[in-house]
Amino acid sequence: MLKKKQVQRKNDNYRQKLDPSKPEELVIQKDYSANVSRIEEELGHSADLVIRQINIGIVNGALLFIDGIVDGKGISEFVVETLMDKQISSREVDVFQYVMDQTVALGSIKTITNWNDLYNALLSGCTIILLNGYNKAISGETRGGELRSIAEPTQQLAIRGPKDAFTETLRTNTALIRRRIKSPNLWVESMKIGKVSQTDIALLYIKGIAEEEIIQEVKERLQRIDIDAIMDSGYIEQLIEEQTFTSFPTTYHTERPDVVSSQLLEGRVAIIADGSPFVLTVPALFVQFFQAPDDYYSRFDLSTSVRLLRIISFLIALIGPSLYIAATTFHQEMIPTTLAIAIAAQRENVPFPAFVEALIMEVTFEILREAGLRLPRAVGQAVSIVGALVIGQAAVQASIVSPVMVIVVSITAIANFSTPVFAMAIAARLLRFALMVMAALIGFYGIMVGLMIMAIHLCSLRSFGVPYMAPLAPFSGPNQQDVFIRYPFWAFKDRPKFIVKGNVVRTGENQKPKPPKQSSHKSDKLEENES
Repeated sequence: MLKKKQVQRKNDNYRQKLDPSKPEELVIQKDYSANVSRIEEELGHSADLVIRQINIGIVNGALLFIDGIVDGKGISEFVVETLMDKQISSREVDVFQYVMDQTVALGSIKTITNWNDLYNALLSGCTIILLNGYNKAISGETRGGELRSIAEPTQQLAIRGPKDAFTETLRTNTALIRRRIKSPNLWVESMKIGKVSQTDIALLYIKGIAEEEIIQEVKERLQRIDIDAIMDSGYIEQLIEEQTFTSFPTTYHTERPDVVSSQLLEGRVAIIADGSPFVLTVPALFVQFFQAPDDYYSRFDLSTSVRLLRIISFLIALIGPSLYIAATTFHQEMIPTTLAIAIAAQRENVPFPAFVEALIMEVTFEILREAGLRLPRAVGQAVSIVGALVIGQAAVQASIVSPVMVIVVSITAIANFSTPVFAMAIAARLLRFALMVMAALIGFYGIMVGLMIMAIHLCSLRSFGVPYMAPLAPFSGPNQQDVFIRYPFWAFKDRPKFIVKGNVVRTGENQKPKPPKQSSHKSDKLEENES
């Protein structure tokens, strides 16, 4: 109990140092050496804190930055060299204003008057200049360091379309969206979340398209987050979702800038966390998780056929083993006689019922899939493929499972990979086991009861006030243009009305392709040539 009180007292002391209710503790002193000593003490004399003494004629000062998160070359060229070249001998000159206006050659500089802003700027990659005799500091934007370059997406792959993906740098991610939406109505708002980490968060939306109610709801939920640190956008996803106890994702995350840009144009709001290559967009709908980037870069008829195949694959991944268990356990009369005899002959030496047989194969395959993800890339894929082949063949020869069960589980696993978003694929994997139990208890009736419960649960979900199953439930006829069938682009006249209520017009009139009209002169010339 005493130890807990000591820890709580330390946390209270830490909060008091950054507590705005005590302004006397937040004021920067005029003695720059005292300020430098305080910064060193607050940061624990950290090895990555770089302090350089400077002299501008009659005024002494110090230059501070954190090594590794700043652009060292830019500091040397645009800060250090320019300060060394300037020497002030007159006491009538305001040195602080002179340094800001004519000395520091950085694109963004500002004045800092309290310790909260100073620590935030210093630990965010800015360079701090402290001058003796001034109770304020200069902050220059010098963020940099070793950053991962823009690469291809690793999860949401597309055969046709852009090949760039988000990185862990906040400003790089916002720039990737700015390149696609060159509109002044694309607003970017910033905030910090995390009492210790002080993670930079960016909120993006298109003013005039996104609904104000949704924007305010997103802001309120972000501001309610009270946590020590945000390490990834997944933290935010779990803290702002409306319902925790559900297998289905109610926020959409992607690593593709083109997907985020298209969803912003539909009236959604994007959330970018510094240090995370995945961007969140809300509201998220159930049908949205079956839409792949390829659907919009190919012809509508090809995209529609592939999307329908994707939905069928999801159903197979959801109820494939359950149908086999129900048919072989309760409803043998529904199986053709020849096939039933073949299945019975294969299962003759198998000592387990169909449910246990399916459970063994499903759990084994899930273990192999998880091991393939965690192993090094060079051996992970080989181990998962070879392991599945060897274990499946050995299990059949040992009469633990039947060959038909191996085929059913394999088709189910392959169909599960057809879902474009990994979060929805995981939901199908979890619900598959529940439906297997229902099928083992009462057959097809159990599967139907399980699907009805799932449908009721889906219809009860909301994503930032928007029904999760829209536009299917509640049904909206005009918004069926991008659900099961992807209409041609000239038919996308309106934005989703269940998300956007004001500016719904997306496409102008007369966008449908038409054959070119031949002039009378060309027609006469063609008739002369024919004659």
